[in-house]
Amino acid sequence: MNTFMAELVGTLLLVLLGDGVVAAVLLNKSKAQNSGWIVISTGWGLAVAFGVYASGRISGGHLNPAVTLGLASVGKFPWSDVPKYLAAQFVGGFIGAVVVWLAYLAHWGGTEDKAAKLAVFSTAPAIRNYPLNLLTEAIGTFILVFGILAIVANVPSGQSAWVGILVGLLILSIGLSLGGPTGFAINPARDLAPRIAHALLPIPGKGGSDWAYCWVPIVGPIIGGILGAVVYVQVFGA
Repeated sequence: MNTFMAELVGTLLLVLLGDGVVAAVLLNKSKAQNSGWIVISTGWGLAVAFGVYASGRISGGHLNPAVTLGLASVGKFPWSDVPKYLAAQFVGGFIGAVVVWLAYLAHWGGTEDKAAKLAVFSTAPAIRNYPLNLLTEAIGTFILVFGILAIVANVPSGQSAWVGILVGLLILSIGLSLGGPTGFAINPARDLAPRIAHALLPIPGKGGSDWAYCWVPIVGPIIGGILGAVVYVQVFGA
């Protein structure tokens, strides 16, 4: 498997399991309905961990344009590979969202809440204030990329198998602590690609895809990811 396919499969799994847990909690007549934010945050943490384990040995398991751009901005990833990685991440995110739609096919028609159906695919703010929503996404992704670099630097040589689960725990922590205002996209591919899937798929009574907000979980994570990488390197010199 080449790096493109590894990133595609890893991001597919991330979105499949991440959007899947949101569907489980929000869609009507799901056995996990109303199980809450802790379940969603935990599901996303495990989704990221599994995606990293699936792809990390081959591609490094970025699974996130903000991670790829952050690493490239500090010389830890070649810029020549950035377009390939971003393409794989967005394609994988789209396919993962389609598989979630299929897995919950019986539940879309029975769910009247348009916002809940969109939330399975993409994020929306609890309080709509674009500058503050952007700030929240930037802070969350700053912690993500800063934390990833710290984890990689501190995992002892020969024990890299710990990286995936530690990154998953980092996602869980971000979700629990910083996810409340915006739903913690912290990943443009995780938000935009499924949002496009929502717009294209035949979902009964789905409503709009909230394109007015879609730029926030793209721009915020990119800013935060680059700043997280730059600050880590400046502070720790590595």
